[in-house]
Amino acid sequence: MSKVLIIGAGPAGLTAAYELLKADKGYDVTVLEESSYIGGISKTVEYKGNRMDMGGHRFFSKIPEVNAWWDSILPVQGSPTWDDKKLGREMPLKDGGPDPEQVDRVMLTRHRVSRILFDSKFYDYPISLKPETFKNFGFMTTMKVGFSYLASTFHKRPEDNLENLYINNFGKKLYAMFFEYYTENLWGRHPSEIDASWGKQRTKGLSIFGIIKDYLGRLFKVKNRKVNTSLIEEFKYPKLGPGQLWEVAADEVRKMGGTILMNSQVTKVHKNADNHLTGLTYVAEGSEHELDGDIIISSMPLKDLIGGMNDVPAAQSEIAAGLPYRDYMTLGVLVPKLNLENKTDIKTVSNIVPDCWVYVQERKVKLGRFQIYNNWSPYMIKDIENTVWVGLEYFVNEGDEFWTMPDDKFSDFAVKEMVELGLIDSADDVIDTHVERVKKAYPAYFDTYDRIDELVGYLKGIDNLYCVGRNGQHRYNNIDHSMCTSFEAVKNILSGVTSKDNVWSVNTEEEYHEESTEQSEELD
Repeated sequence: MSKVLIIGAGPAGLTAAYELLKADKGYDVTVLEESSYIGGISKTVEYKGNRMDMGGHRFFSKIPEVNAWWDSILPVQGSPTWDDKKLGREMPLKDGGPDPEQVDRVMLTRHRVSRILFDSKFYDYPISLKPETFKNFGFMTTMKVGFSYLASTFHKRPEDNLENLYINNFGKKLYAMFFEYYTENLWGRHPSEIDASWGKQRTKGLSIFGIIKDYLGRLFKVKNRKVNTSLIEEFKYPKLGPGQLWEVAADEVRKMGGTILMNSQVTKVHKNADNHLTGLTYVAEGSEHELDGDIIISSMPLKDLIGGMNDVPAAQSEIAAGLPYRDYMTLGVLVPKLNLENKTDIKTVSNIVPDCWVYVQERKVKLGRFQIYNNWSPYMIKDIENTVWVGLEYFVNEGDEFWTMPDDKFSDFAVKEMVELGLIDSADDVIDTHVERVKKAYPAYFDTYDRIDELVGYLKGIDNLYCVGRNGQHRYNNIDHSMCTSFEAVKNILSGVTSKDNVWSVNTEEEYHEESTEQSEELD
């Protein structure tokens, strides 16, 4: 019986475990998870009856295999949610699907509303052609945005950094308004220092031209039009948050005979003289343990994987050690209400604004984005009729002044920024807060990233190692693409294929899986 060791109980790791065990080919599967949570950065944290989504996760995919997988774990709702019934909102229902008022194992269909807060005004994300947009801009700014974009179409910049990519797609004026500061806040680097491949992967064709094309498609009701991932209007969402999907998947892995070791940090990966992995070392409860393995599937950060592997050439070690990441902190804030007025035609409980999250482009604060958990799922909130549960997101580096700040001090700082933005009147409005920190949430595209192909080539040469997922490939993948890396790895394992090209090629091209008419999941 072949022993498969899987590092990480996030989307990629659990997908690989599930697929291997479902194949029923006699594999002995063990998953090792460093933390006490299932789901990686897709975990859901519960605090006093209120649930927090770490980073915000929408479930969409163009990939039929992914949609079928999600539906097998959490079937789509067949009856309305509590808030849809209360408000008389109509949402798509699946015949024979579960009732979210009766069972927990269910996927909901939700409205997608994401906006930008800039200069104390709301703008659609991405920018739309609605009259409200031009009203917010004013005549002069509208003219500047238009002529700036026209100039960018005649004078294309070399897309050798993220700043040039954005200016080519949106014009210099719109870039300065909505991309420059937010991107620098997110990564801690100016967009001119960041590799353009991040933007190409994340925006995939989104531009002023794409927005105009989408607007005209809606206006003239064009059938079978392709919709950019950032323009979708509905998404699927687990009743109890994204972590629920992976908690259920983990239960299924255990039912099929898999082992999941929690609070087990992998510190070493053993490699013999033939460049073949033989097992690993992990630390649990302060003690080191060793596990032998025939195959290792890793979703741990490449920096840590290579750092814990013996006899790695100096060049590859240098690249891995220099790969950068961005960490983040979320402050859950419970308040009776927000001062934001709902001027949309979307009905909400207590008439709060309908946004799932809001991108903050105000240079006067460090806050990068805030979520309103009430709008993700009514079942995330303990008292949804009388409280609003907000997640304030800050992009930081592990060990910096924010990361090391005591929870109460960080809470005070973030609440002051809520007051500064006018979200609440004063700190006295706050009922409760809770801080969460997430390490290596975002693999970054600078420093030694420009040499990552050298590192990938080395990793491909290790016959029984499969690197999957966002951190496992140091690629800012969405959930569906992270899952696809595991689908491809498992297919190779089951068929005896040793090439890793298919695993590493997932989501590298703009048209990856474009043949499907399903819409792609967006995860920012």
